[in-house]
Amino acid sequence: MKSSTAAGDGAADSPAPTSPFLPLSGAQSLAGGSTSSNCLAGLPRKMRPLLLLVVLLLPPRARAGKIIGGQEARPHSFPYMAYVQIQTQVGATICGGFLVREDFVMTAARCLGSQMNVILGAHNISRSESTQQQVSVRRAIRHPRYNQQNNQNDIMLLQLASRVRRNRAVMPVALPQSQSRLSPGTVCTATGWGLVGLNRRTDTLRVVQLRVQRNGECHRRFDFYTGQTQICVGDPREMKSVFLGDSGGPLVCNNMAQGIVSYGNQLGTPPAVFTRVSSFQPWIRRTMRRFQSGDQTETPLKLTLSGAEASSRVVPRALINV
Repeated sequence: MKSSTAAGDGAADSPAPTSPFLPLSGAQSLAGGSTSSNCLAGLPRKMRPLLLLVVLLLPPRARAGKIIGGQEARPHSFPYMAYVQIQTQVGATICGGFLVREDFVMTAARCLGSQMNVILGAHNISRSESTQQQVSVRRAIRHPRYNQQNNQNDIMLLQLASRVRRNRAVMPVALPQSQSRLSPGTVCTATGWGLVGLNRRTDTLRVVQLRVQRNGECHRRFDFYTGQTQICVGDPREMKSVFLGDSGGPLVCNNMAQGIVSYGNQLGTPPAVFTRVSSFQPWIRRTMRRFQSGDQTETPLKLTLSGAEASSRVVPRALINV
């Protein structure tokens, strides 16, 4: 059976369906809220018994996974992490993101909403921590060639309504300055507030160590994977990965944000696919120069889409092609 929702050039047999790690929705309130929703509802009915069987066969440690197979992060040890709150026509959702400049957060293109808000300096998102800085999004700038059918160019910049204050809990992460590739076997860190089980959410930031794989591991599993703009991450022999709700979060290797959580297997088994940040450096630099923070007054969110998206979708506010 072929995978149907991947992102790149390769096509191969896939042992299980693939899915973008969509933002969490429903019971997850903007404050981090309820844990009552069931993520099985989003799966095809025939897949649910299989998913339950896979989880039951996992060792207890893997079933309890933090992200999946990780652990709770030491509070504020990842000061670039952003909790992105999103309002859409169907309700409130969340994504991950990461601070790349005092006025810009990077995330996945699919994490777009009509209203967006970012919390920085957070560890337990259900609490009002003194370290937290909450800032509204002034402008959402999605990559002009983002394709939601195959998840290519899954990257977006969020210009904040005001600059955040740097401190021990809030600090940008470095971006790669060249297009050099990560070597297979490189160990990197992924962090997020996504699901930690079938229907278990987390209020605290989680962290997991993941190993970069050869492109072939993802070519065999995902129809549209391309190593040119994506990274294959997560050892198939280990039950450690990112999962639903982690979209937009960073893959940090040697203190540099090399990837953005994009999509993976519906069962949450590794490897997963991350957008390769280094492939988009010209667009990132050009966009951040274009939207320099001048007037820092609160303004309505502006959505920036490609011409193709603008002609096929009805969206509020102004459209700016980048």
